[in-house]
Amino acid sequence: MHFVDAKGILTGKGGYYGMNIYRGCSHGCIYCDSRSKCYRFTHPFEDIEVKRNAPELLETALRSKRKKCMIGTGSMSDPYMHCEKDLKLTRRCLEMILQYGFGVAIQTKSDLILRDIDLLEEINKNAKAVVEITLTTYDDDLCRILEPNVCNTKRRIEVLEKLREKGIPTIVWLTPILPYINDTKENITAILNECVRTGVKGIIDFGMGLTLREGDREYYYAALDKYFPGMKERYIRRYGNAYELPSPNAKELRALFEDICMENNILSKAEDCFAFMQELPDKYEQISLFDL
Repeated sequence: MHFVDAKGILTGKGGYYGMNIYRGCSHGCIYCDSRSKCYRFTHPFEDIEVKRNAPELLETALRSKRKKCMIGTGSMSDPYMHCEKDLKLTRRCLEMILQYGFGVAIQTKSDLILRDIDLLEEINKNAKAVVEITLTTYDDDLCRILEPNVCNTKRRIEVLEKLREKGIPTIVWLTPILPYINDTKENITAILNECVRTGVKGIIDFGMGLTLREGDREYYYAALDKYFPGMKERYIRRYGNAYELPSPNAKELRALFEDICMENNILSKAEDCFAFMQELPDKYEQISLFDL
């Protein structure tokens, strides 16, 4: 990893701002879109760029805001990568968010977020906190191949349970779903059943498939050659160089997804999930455990 002094930390406008404390990632997920060349990384993806002055920049930015709003993080780089354990920049940023009365929507695959559950609980009491957890693969052996350097799905489900106990609302990212790999009815049903059991507020799905762009396509195909011999050729025959790669089972899986969400009053439209994550009401009422 290497350290930089960033010039700014927040992007966006109006009622929602995003931030990335780190650039790059150490999780090693074989499908990661953030590897795409369109994001113009000037350093190796695993050489994490650390914005060491992020907490100070965030405090300055929050102090200047007249209206409280939600602050999002984790869309490009996980705020709970391995280096966060020692650096604690995400924790310091959460302290700033709590101090200045803002809300937070934070996306991760890591159970390290439980270290900061005390801050998230306080933010949720005073403003609003939403935690977004990515679940793609229920089978632990397959999960270790697809997402090798981060806790497995079973552990992430435990994170959802602990967040529910604290009354912190959660959103699950059920994406990407990889054609011919984790695009089975059994996999999707198992994940959705856990979402129901742990009382998630909403689930984001982008059509039961994945996207590939220059940069991440090459990395993904190299992983297919290593772990799933012959699969790359199968992809090329079906999809060519397409950006969107829907599962052959997409229609069936999407119907299953929508049915289970509807039956259990779970938000299933991406726009509804984003609206919930980005809205900070004037008076936010913490979700009661009886409502989950």
